Amino acid sequence: MKQSFNPLVPAKQSTIKAIVFDMDGVLIDAKEWHFEALNQALIQLGYAAITRHDHETIFDGLPTIAKLRQMAKLALLPNDETLFQKINQLKQLHTQKLTQLLCKPYQPHLELIQALKKAGYRVGLASNSVRKTVDLMMALSGLAPYLDFTLSNEDVVNPKPASDIYALAVEKLTGLDATQCLAIEDNEKGVRAATGTGLNVLPVDTVHDVTLNNVTTRLQALQKTEVAASLLASKG
Repeated sequence: MKQSFNPLVPAKQSTIKAIVFDMDGVLIDAKEWHFEALNQALIQLGYAAITRHDHETIFDGLPTIAKLRQMAKLALLPNDETLFQKINQLKQLHTQKLTQLLCKPYQPHLELIQALKKAGYRVGLASNSVRKTVDLMMALSGLAPYLDFTLSNEDVVNPKPASDIYALAVEKLTGLDATQCLAIEDNEKGVRAATGTGLNVLPVDTVHDVTLNNVTTRLQALQKTEVAASLLASKG
């Protein structure tokens, strides 16, 4: 039996006009790369690796410097900013190597973003990774040409879970307000950042949930909610 898909509503007919993607765990299956890269840097400097449980429950979604500061609070590292910078530099080098080796185009995501662009949606990226990693992953994945903008944690003062990066994303989307944007996020820190700015959110568990059908379903649900709200307002 052939699987049926919901049709994508053209942007001009949709209450949502722009889609802003997170990167790690949403467009790029890179969570394991970041975990491995950080542990390689820690071990290289004589410190204990973090456990997978701690990575998933405490540190996931945070920039590396924020992870290291959190580790110091938990007495897993000395509270030393110079040390944090050294670990971070090594971690970024390891991330670059793993990205060069493992990052490749993923056809479902290419098809999704191509379909969104064809339907008139503006498409951006708001990541808690550093600029160099964002640029490399978007280039190797083949997604860079389809994005209207990309934002890294270096483009804002306060990274996620603060709302700075999504506030900046809305600024980039000239003529739109936050309620006309849909963020796609895979962890609660990103969801908090997006909702704190007023964006609608499609939460996902893995990169494999980021499909044209799932995005279309969420867009249709938001459209129905907007129509219902308008009808109630007109009756009031």
